Amino acid sequence: MGSKKSDILYLFDRPAEPVYVPKGENKVAFDVPANYLPESRQQMAPAIVNRFADDTSSKVPVKQISLPDLSVPLQLGRREPFSLFIPKHRKLAARLIDIFLGLFPIYLYYVLFTSLAKFYINFAFVCENMMRAMVVSAFYDSHTSAVRIKHPTSPCEIRSKPVRFWHGLSVPIEIPRDYTASDLDEEHRVAYWREDIGINLHHWHWHLVYPFETDIRIVNKDRRGELFYYMHHQIQARYNAERLSNRLGRVKRFHNWREPIPEGYFPKLDSLVASRTWPARPAGAILKDINRPVDQLNFDLQDLERWRDRIYEAIHTGAYISPRGERVPLTEFGGVDVLGNIMEASILSPNQNVYGDLHNLGHVAISYCHDPDHRYLETFSIMGEPATAMRDPIFYRFHAFTDDVFLEHKNTLPEYSLQQVGVHSCLAYAIYHRFTLLDFPGVVITDIAVQTPNQPANQISTFWTKSDVDLSRGLDFTPRGAVLARFTHLNHTDFTYRIVANNRNNAPRRGTVRIFIAPKQDERGLPFVFRDQKELMIEMDKFTVLLRPGSNTIERKSTESSVTIPFERTFRNLDESRPISGDNLEQFNFCGCGWPQHMLVPKGKEEGFPMDLFIMISDYTGDAVEQDEPTGCKDAASFCGLRDRKYPDARPMGFPFDRRARAGVETLAQFLTGNMAVAQISIRHTDTVLPQMRSGSMGNTLTFA
Repeated sequence: MGSKKSDILYLFDRPAEPVYVPKGENKVAFDVPANYLPESRQQMAPAIVNRFADDTSSKVPVKQISLPDLSVPLQLGRREPFSLFIPKHRKLAARLIDIFLGLFPIYLYYVLFTSLAKFYINFAFVCENMMRAMVVSAFYDSHTSAVRIKHPTSPCEIRSKPVRFWHGLSVPIEIPRDYTASDLDEEHRVAYWREDIGINLHHWHWHLVYPFETDIRIVNKDRRGELFYYMHHQIQARYNAERLSNRLGRVKRFHNWREPIPEGYFPKLDSLVASRTWPARPAGAILKDINRPVDQLNFDLQDLERWRDRIYEAIHTGAYISPRGERVPLTEFGGVDVLGNIMEASILSPNQNVYGDLHNLGHVAISYCHDPDHRYLETFSIMGEPATAMRDPIFYRFHAFTDDVFLEHKNTLPEYSLQQVGVHSCLAYAIYHRFTLLDFPGVVITDIAVQTPNQPANQISTFWTKSDVDLSRGLDFTPRGAVLARFTHLNHTDFTYRIVANNRNNAPRRGTVRIFIAPKQDERGLPFVFRDQKELMIEMDKFTVLLRPGSNTIERKSTESSVTIPFERTFRNLDESRPISGDNLEQFNFCGCGWPQHMLVPKGKEEGFPMDLFIMISDYTGDAVEQDEPTGCKDAASFCGLRDRKYPDARPMGFPFDRRARAGVETLAQFLTGNMAVAQISIRHTDTVLPQMRSGSMGNTLTFA
């Protein structure tokens, strides 16, 4: 088999097209045995292949060998919808991943030619006969490094229709801002945020990087369960700030699963989507027991309620039940990680028989509320797919419930200490106290500010931007070339944090700068009490500094955020500067995970939206994680972690706002210690649409009057 390992990447070009159709700019087709094709095409295989002969520049021969047992993943038809939330689909994808790993060992960069050939042949068969979304997900999750695929296109993009063509030139399809509803629906005020392409890509990509059912070596990433909690907690905080910016109340938990859902949602993706319809949910829909034999789904709402109650019982007793019936403590620092694995529930859940599959089947129950018993032969709605779920208002109400479960656990933990008291000879106590201490002895922040070019101090400006995105990678059966969609999204001017800190110690001290913002006022215009405001703290950045003795001035650009990836990486050209294989290619693919830079800042209001800017410098001796310095991208580590490394912060995620405040703290000002500072900033929105000024920019800098 005279083919290169990179040839397999052609199988991901226009993945819904058959493998014998020419792929890529080099017009490469795969010459597969007739019995590798679906039965409906096998009789006419020679005629079908000859039909594309004139358009084919070269062929990759695929030999016939003994295939592994693919009966399990083949249970899902080639055109059937696929969702990792559905247990049956997860098991099919997990089996496919196991097959890939068996053919091509994990993290093996140099393999015998026969191993690569065997993998190659099997994969060609899989691509021709199985549901493509499952194949892409399984292959991406299998971490087969030496033939790593290009950063895959999300199902949102895969299913978009092609643009119009006029005199041979592509004309972008413009996605209207008021596409899914009118202003008669108050929830539509924040549709620009829920339906943002970059936000939905982040959620989809995060769940690819952190799968919950496959080889345990892939699932068992450092603090994976805690990161599931924290990433979604931050989504909730950001969404609530967006709602307050648009004069809406904070999200109300969806915890009574038997009451009607007042929010309807009509995604209208079927007018953009070529491969399937996405059912709508009218206002007042009610969840029902699910019994869909076609999906091997059969569970009651009582199951969800029973699992919820058992999780609360574990939280309030401080221990969960192991498969052997033993009670295992939910510890102060590791308990949230276990709870995250229980809630999601990944294969790391310590006892699924007792605690079930609350998060995933909650999504499923909502996504099938229009057809719970398959009587209308309908498939799942957008809540059943990670790439689309964040478009629906009910996503945030359901995750407000899941977030509240974690808050219930956090409220059982001891509050953080104000300062070191006395001298302790016990090393264990000293180490423990280092992780629970808020103060940084000898370090005082004396001034903080935000600076925006051509703007008053402590003011950030937001506006609208029209951008074109090339969706050609995810489109099949269209002419070659760029396929552009034009959408209007929120954006903001670049800005810089300026921090003045005094190190009163006689030697340099290393610290971690932690930057958060939060709304100052609630729905009624009243100041937030600390108990509520801490749940709305939006992490903006986190980085280390070395403080010299005396005064130190620290400046940090908004484009350097540890939360975000730049616009160009969210919507990047996947062929530009892409490594062929190995560790560099793994890093290239991992770098697609991260919150979009253009959505770093809440929208704000035209008259200005007051927010508290909170900055803390914590003692690095309690923050440090001993590990090799990561290579490649690490700019979205707060939300995505680091590939093949520990999470780069030893503190609990969300520190110092992840626990109850000490006694006597009612406001943010009362919470402060010397190494913290707060300043009021204003986010001012201008209802103006501005174009992207330059291609390749890593920021959002625009001329803004």
